[in-house]
Amino acid sequence: MPRFAANLSMLFTEMPMAQRFSAAATAGFRQVELQFPYELTADELDTLLTENQLRLLQINLPAGNWAGGERGIACHPDRTEEFRRGVEQALSYAKRLGIRQINCLSGIRPEAVTDALAAETFISNISFAADRLNEHGIALQIEAINTQDIPGFYLNNSTQAFDIIDRCGRDNLYFQYDVYHMQIMEGNLITRLRANLDKVSHIQIADVPGRHEPGTGEINFPNLFKALDAMGYSGAVSLEYIPEHGTLSSLGWLSELNNQVVVKHESTGSC
Repeated sequence: MPRFAANLSMLFTEMPMAQRFSAAATAGFRQVELQFPYELTADELDTLLTENQLRLLQINLPAGNWAGGERGIACHPDRTEEFRRGVEQALSYAKRLGIRQINCLSGIRPEAVTDALAAETFISNISFAADRLNEHGIALQIEAINTQDIPGFYLNNSTQAFDIIDRCGRDNLYFQYDVYHMQIMEGNLITRLRANLDKVSHIQIADVPGRHEPGTGEINFPNLFKALDAMGYSGAVSLEYIPEHGTLSSLGWLSELNNQVVVKHESTGSC
């Protein structure tokens, strides 16, 4: 079975961020991720991680004015300097916390920006970020987002992402494969992963429709997990879903995976 991680930006939202670390640890997780950690200092996060014996797998680069509807600025030609400052901010957290990978959201393409210019800007920005992170042994990821939830999102399918990775030619640049977004945009999950696993460093999951926990929608997650094992996937699978009826009740599906993953059985290291 994959090694599961809890996305603390999506799970345990019944409580303040600082309390989610202990909640995740109590539920049996040993790995967590955060979309945007910047509401807490790196020192505060280090304390929370250490106290709860958790490893923070990854964070996102700053993504502009999130509350104002921005979803990344990496394809915005007029925001390059802001993007580079964000790389430095994320890098400071990664170095302090031992994070080995950082995710980049391309953002929504501005109406006045052509596809060609958006591509040129995005490739230039992620090439810069990959080079900067590589100085510290950190990988950069890019993520495709479905255009039903976020209309106009520039990077929105795996073919586009794999092409960009090839064009950039950076050894530390990978694709974060979000099962929820890719099921909506293209389906064919197992075949796409099998053909491109060398470019995938991290997987996130949620069911379709609704973005809730596995078992609430159309994706056959047991088959997907078996296929990942057969492929030799060694990365983490992060639970980045919206619990349908509270976080703890949403975790029941874990104990049903051939009795191999039991949420509160800490000694297995499964979570």
